[in-house]
Amino acid sequence: MSRKAFTRLLAAVSVGVALTACTGNTAAPPAGQAGQGGAKVANDEPGEKVVIGFSAPAADHGWMAAITNATKAEAAKYSDVELKVVEGTNDVNLQISQVETFINDKVDAIVLLPFDGAALTPVALKAMKAGIPVINVDRQFDSPFAARSTVLGDNYGMGVSAGTYVCDKLKGKSDAVVAEIAGIDSLPLTQDRSKGFADALRECGLKVNNRVAAEFTVESGEKAAANLLQAAPRIDAIWNHDDDQGVGVSAAIKNAGRKEFFLVGGAGSANVMREIKADNGLHKATVVYPSTQGADGIRLARLAVQGKSLGDLVEVEIPRQVELYAPVVTKDNVDRYLPAAFES
Repeated sequence: MSRKAFTRLLAAVSVGVALTACTGNTAAPPAGQAGQGGAKVANDEPGEKVVIGFSAPAADHGWMAAITNATKAEAAKYSDVELKVVEGTNDVNLQISQVETFINDKVDAIVLLPFDGAALTPVALKAMKAGIPVINVDRQFDSPFAARSTVLGDNYGMGVSAGTYVCDKLKGKSDAVVAEIAGIDSLPLTQDRSKGFADALRECGLKVNNRVAAEFTVESGEKAAANLLQAAPRIDAIWNHDDDQGVGVSAAIKNAGRKEFFLVGGAGSANVMREIKADNGLHKATVVYPSTQGADGIRLARLAVQGKSLGDLVEVEIPRQVELYAPVVTKDNVDRYLPAAFES
């Protein structure tokens, strides 16, 4: 029985009991790999062919486009990976249908960035029960059994990073007015960002005085910011969750002729980083939300199917969850992050 066939059989039997079994490495490690407790793993050496299906929301803003582009580029690096990419969609039913097609086509693994994690949970569970490892990206499923591994940005950490930076900038200003322009309020990731921001501000005696929500688009950012500026005659700092919608936020600020505050961005776009580097605008920082998550998903999917592990870990299987760091980019460190930034 091939490794892939064994993987699928084992996952079908045990998905409800031990999720990690679906990629269990029960045979002897291939040549060039170390066993449990070993040193190096030759992860990049060509191995058994892996067919990976990839589905994500529509690339209607820079960050999502960067996710998809990075995913394709990463897959192209491996001669043993065949990537099947379906058209990005914000239609939940269509995305469910796309995953159903991957299952019917018997792909070896699925990398899935769901438009809505809760809505895509049942079909992800179906894939896992069919023995197809699912790598969940960015927006979590409702069930821990719906994915073999999950790659996440640190949304709560984004809020903490942004709030900590605001606290440092407004040190000693107890009457400071802090505003927040969130993303899609119904998404857990937005809720986590807002919670982290509020928790960090609380540590220095500040709070969010004015808050509006947008939809991660330029148009929604401009509309939400215009409403915020009209409601708040004085602001000392604004944290905008997303640099793509930040293009609209900046337009609204310019139209209103406001410049008494500083801006902290979110996600880490190249245009915001260039403004930070030039130090000639309202943006003084942005908090990175990596657009490499899909690419990381490709690597994990390949390793899971081939029965390999991460070379920098002792464990013989891929991790259950990977949470990426959310650093603050300022003029002091912008040169480090700018080359990898996405264009809004």
